[in-house]
Amino acid sequence: MLYHLLYPLSDHFSFLNIFRYITFRGTYAAITSLLICFIIGPWIINRLRASQMLETIREDGPATHGKKRGTPTMGGLIILLAAVVPTLLWARLDNTFILIILGVTLWMGVIGFIDDYLKVAKKMKRGLVARYKMIGQIALGLLVGFAILYGPMRGSSLATITTVPFLKNSTIDWGWLFIPMVVCVITAASNAVNLTDGLDGLAIGLSAIAFIAFAGMAYVSGNIKFSNYLAIPYIAGSGELAVFCAAMIGAALGFLWFNAHPASIFMGDVGSLPIGAALGTLAILIKKELLLLVVGAVFVGETMSVIIQVTYFKLTRGKRIFRMSPIHHHFELKGWAETKIVARFWILGILFALLSLSTFKIR
Repeated sequence: MLYHLLYPLSDHFSFLNIFRYITFRGTYAAITSLLICFIIGPWIINRLRASQMLETIREDGPATHGKKRGTPTMGGLIILLAAVVPTLLWARLDNTFILIILGVTLWMGVIGFIDDYLKVAKKMKRGLVARYKMIGQIALGLLVGFAILYGPMRGSSLATITTVPFLKNSTIDWGWLFIPMVVCVITAASNAVNLTDGLDGLAIGLSAIAFIAFAGMAYVSGNIKFSNYLAIPYIAGSGELAVFCAAMIGAALGFLWFNAHPASIFMGDVGSLPIGAALGTLAILIKKELLLLVVGAVFVGETMSVIIQVTYFKLTRGKRIFRMSPIHHHFELKGWAETKIVARFWILGILFALLSLSTFKIR
């Protein structure tokens, strides 16, 4: 919004020319996000507590989680406001990539809100029925897939490809499988972040790390000089996604202020589902779907631990590989302190993010 209001005046006021730079607008999007979190965070926490939007704790969970009972949930509302509002302020709203990523974030935010509301306010233990949630995720994937094919990349040879990490000028062309792939990536990413959200600060910290990595990827993908130098596909307009990533980084760090151990609020599905869907969509838009597996390796590990545990349990009629899944609970039951698990998983997240960025040179 500010770009459209102020940049046209740069012919008369030269200092307004600064609004053309993604780095400037991204920086201030992050700052705005942080300020929004600090300003509205306490108010939303108090409102949720007053409305009895409080977390219920699994009876079969780690005993140390008993003290978390009664903590307000649905804190993802803070994240959504702190990410969407700065993006609307600082990003170019005539950019189709921005419109797609905002649509994805809000769509999954609504699904997450309904799920949380049914669980917390209506006391429906399972919240939104799983098949309805899946229908919402699949419908979103279909819309994103068609939006890419008939939107910013219409007629482009880049539309249905995925770049292969570590290999120069190597791509996979999905062809007619492109839209099913989009559905799978968005659904898997949103559920992966949701499964990881089980310890104070764990999911939101890992999300901040992932968005930092994708901010860099989006910026170089949308810059013709950098993309040519790094021998990666140049995707015109995709650099604007760095502004959204910056807003999400600010929102994540601002939310972490309240979600760090001991958490004053939990994000709930209204936070985890849109964060995961946004990460998946970013990877799709800049053609780095395979790198999403590296950037989000901790999310992948958490998800795989659940799949392995459930599969093994069914095959062996009751035996378990892990003491509890997702795997962060396994380490809790082994006696690791919650803060130690979170810190170590963050370290792993940073390592995998650095590894993903290194693939731009190791080719």
